[in-house]
Formats: sequence, structure tokens, C-alpha cells
Amino acid sequence: MNKMIEELKNIISIDSPTGFTKSAAEYTVNRLKELGYEPEFTRKGCVLCCLGGEGRPVVFSAHLDTLGGMVAEVKGNGRLRLTRIGGMNPNNAECENARVYTREGKVYEGCFQMNDPSVHVNGDYSKQERTWDSMELVLDEMVGSKADTEKLGIATGDYVCFEPRFRVTESGYIKSRFLDDKLSVAILLDYARRLKEENLTLSRKVYIYITVFEEVGHGCSSGIPADAEDIISVDMGCVGMGLACREEQVSICVKDSAGPYNYELTNELVETAKRLKLDYALDVYPFYGSDADAALSAGYDLRHGLIGAGVYASHGYERSHIKGAENTIKLVMGISVK
Repeated sequence: MNKMIEELKNIISIDSPTGFTKSAAEYTVNRLKELGYEPEFTRKGCVLCCLGGEGRPVVFSAHLDTLGGMVAEVKGNGRLRLTRIGGMNPNNAECENARVYTREGKVYEGCFQMNDPSVHVNGDYSKQERTWDSMELVLDEMVGSKADTEKLGIATGDYVCFEPRFRVTESGYIKSRFLDDKLSVAILLDYARRLKEENLTLSRKVYIYITVFEEVGHGCSSGIPADAEDIISVDMGCVGMGLACREEQVSICVKDSAGPYNYELTNELVETAKRLKLDYALDVYPFYGSDADAALSAGYDLRHGLIGAGVYASHGYERSHIKGAENTIKLVMGISVK
């Protein structure tokens, strides 16, 4: 799993909130080319690649786009009011370092804070609601006015990318922002690598589809190959109260907010997990939507499923485990390799 972890570290280090994914997508294309594949870009910037095989085509999808922010206003004090990209929650971003990318290619650092964040000054600090309007990005530049900040080239529409703080513990836990869903992208790239390096034979035709608009709901709404029969989203498995999944497991989702996943395909996933003696869990995700859901909503006639390594504290500072990633890779291989 060391190669997968190194791949994940590289992908995590490339900022890629929805709409700002070109660099991460180019990295993914180059990695697939290095492995001997022929990936291609879709018009909206997703990465599609056929890994080979014949019969019963399946698409494994994962997404490169992450949560983030965008400058909504350069304030009179020179600080920045942000608007969210995807489901970024301001409570989870408080006191986080961030980078601002201008359209001229300059990058500035800052920290996301309450509007009046000093507890020695603001007696109501702990009572105040954290919202995008009550918080601001404080630039690490000597600015005190709107004009000062605008002279740096910072403007409305510039992307703000929060620090992921990636680390792997000796006990095997993977901690970082944006494991949703860069962990799954690393898993699929490692799957593609193993096919080549171990000279494995596919039992069916396999595509991987790395999308870049999942966090806003339309990642897999276009670009799926016409011959595809199944789509399996490889996304995060939810870990939380009322759910069975742990970070060390692969989760097989049976239902999310869009409804149940295909019963027959889900059965195949469960049977494969049992046959391989994988550590897995079945769960219902109450507040969740996947690329597979988006494909069906767009009118594609496919069987759909959802799997993923268990991820704790979703959309915050997330945590998974190497064993969860390993179980997920084995499940992907189990339903597609002879």
C-alpha cells in the first residue's frame, strides 16, 4: 500500500476545488500515460480511460474536485468575504490556513477567522454563529483597505483553497482534508498500476472515470461511454452514529438520499466481499449523493452501485485507514479481475 499512499499524498497536494481542477486532472492523465494507458479529457475536464478487457463494460468513477471557497467580496478592511464551493462548512474551516489564487497566477496565503476572533477583545466569541458572512479570510499581507488588497491582484471570483494537512500515522490512519474523494482517485490509480505491473487479466471491460464536478452534483451527468452497463462510484464510505462502517472497512452503500442502489449489483458486491473475506459493512447514507446517482438522473441506462473506504468526519478534517483503502482496492479487483 506504500505506493498508493505516495500517490494519495501527491494528489492531495494539488489544490482542486470544483471548477479549479485542471492541474489535478493533468496530473492524473500523466500518471495514467506513464502506466501505458491512453486517457482522454472530456470537454468539461473529466478524465476517462479504458483499462482494457472485453464484455459487460463497467465504469469505476471517483472525483478529483474538492470543497473550497471563492472570494465573494474584497471588504473595506482589505480582508475577504468568501462563498463556499460545494458543501464546505465554515465551522470546519475556522482557523484553517488557505491559499488564494489570482487570475494572473499569483498565490497569497491567509487564515480563515471570525470577523473579531480575539477572545481578549470579543466577549461574545464563543456565542457567535460561524457563517460565511460572519467570517473572513485574513491575508498574510500588509493590507488595511480594499484598495491595498486589489493592488495585489485579488478580486471577486478568485479561488480559495484550504490547507489539507495530510499525514499518515504509524498505526495506519490517514488524516487529511479532501479524502473525499482523492483517496478513491488514488485507489483507482493504484488499481490501474497493479493491472499493469502484475500482468492481471480483466474479466470484463473496465473504464475509470475521474470526474471534476461531483461536489456540485453533475460529475457523471455526461461523458459516460455508450457501451457501459454498470457504474460503480468509488467514493468515501460514511462513518458516524447509526452506521456500521469503520475506517478500516470498505463500505457498500445500499441506499442514499437519491434512493436505493441497484439490488443485483449490490448483491454482486456483497458476494464478492464475502468470497474474498474482506472486512466490509452495509450502510444507508442519509445525506449523500454520488456520481452514480448523477448518471442515472441524467438518463443513463445503467446498473449503479457505491463503495468506498470508511471516512470519518466527512467534509471536515477527515480520517480513514490504510486497511479501508486496501479492502476497497481488493473489492474493485474482485469484481473485475479473473
